[in-house]
Amino acid sequence: MTSAQRLTLLMCAAEALGMAGFALFAALLPDFQALWGLSNTQAGWIGGGFFLGYMVAVPILTGLTDKYDARLIYLAAMLLTAVANACFVFADGFYSALAWRVLAGIGLAGTYMPGLRALSERIEGPAQTRAVAFYTASFGLGTALSFILAGELAKLAGWQLPTLLSGVCALLAWAMVYWGLPPKAVVQHASRKLLDLAPLKSRAVVAYCLAYAMHNLELFALRAWVVAFVVFSGQLQGSDPWLSGTSVGMLVTLIGMPASVFGNELALRFGRQRWLIAVMLSSAALAVFIGLSAALPFWLMLVLVLLYSIAVTADSSSLTAGLIAVAPASHRGAAMALYSCTGFSGAFLGPLLFGISLDMLGDKSLLGWWAAFALMGLLLLIGPLALWWAGRAQPNSAQLQRAQTL
Repeated sequence: MTSAQRLTLLMCAAEALGMAGFALFAALLPDFQALWGLSNTQAGWIGGGFFLGYMVAVPILTGLTDKYDARLIYLAAMLLTAVANACFVFADGFYSALAWRVLAGIGLAGTYMPGLRALSERIEGPAQTRAVAFYTASFGLGTALSFILAGELAKLAGWQLPTLLSGVCALLAWAMVYWGLPPKAVVQHASRKLLDLAPLKSRAVVAYCLAYAMHNLELFALRAWVVAFVVFSGQLQGSDPWLSGTSVGMLVTLIGMPASVFGNELALRFGRQRWLIAVMLSSAALAVFIGLSAALPFWLMLVLVLLYSIAVTADSSSLTAGLIAVAPASHRGAAMALYSCTGFSGAFLGPLLFGISLDMLGDKSLLGWWAAFALMGLLLLIGPLALWWAGRAQPNSAQLQRAQTL
């Protein structure tokens, strides 16, 4: 095994372990709603609150990787993740649950993108883009494991058991990176403000940020509400599905990993912009019909949901690899911070807007679920429009030179 492969495997495994508590609330959403008397809007706030914490913290924590070794940021944030995951056991209602999820989101802000930078800076050449693809795809693996961890362990000893275990998994991820990832000196660039907005001068960077925001809006709305959707489908048809909601959630997220990696390979073959626009348009089209699939036989609904999940995740790695490719090296941390901040603003809004739609039109009606999914597809169209807008301006050599000296 080469050094690049070893580092990629290490960071992917640590990422998956650190995300053990990621889907705890989504996987057990119907249980928490019954336990604490939550409305769909309140459930959307808690589900999106995780990404609110991420969105607020990521510009600072990822931006710091331009000044300090990303490994240090990662290690400190993983400890915070362990505390926030384990302490969710003390949640007893809307406000306490929201607070702990926001804190866990701050922990992810210091691990996901800083971890990506720590990995990409230690690998050069063609292996770098594939390392980025596997690392990005491992986000889906971590989410899938989190769904099954929460769903199965909660059956044994209640939701407190997977909550505490997710804190232990984060500590294990910390130990793996502390001993397995060597420190690396940071290349010093000209001093600048902590919140650096220079990447906004690049139309390509802005387009990738907008596309990532809409991608996350759709992706995390699906992951936050898929378990509740399966429960609704069973109630609508008057029978229990032969596959539990948490198992469907696990499959929906697990299938995203090969879809993301394979999608990046297709983007390299057919052109990144062309691939991204095609995938996002396909995903938007599917979103219009997914809500209605609750009335179909369960096996057919499951097939459609899995196909939808493939379309939703097939652009994930390509978006992140594209951002890294267009960002100037001297401002890569700032560009990644902007990318994550805008991207996870979408992750925050997706579950929340989905919940608001259900409260407005009814979570017991097929119309409510159709409208919630269709709204996600409609908003997703902003992504391909942004990429098309960026593609219209092909920079000449002089513009490229100025971009490299930002």
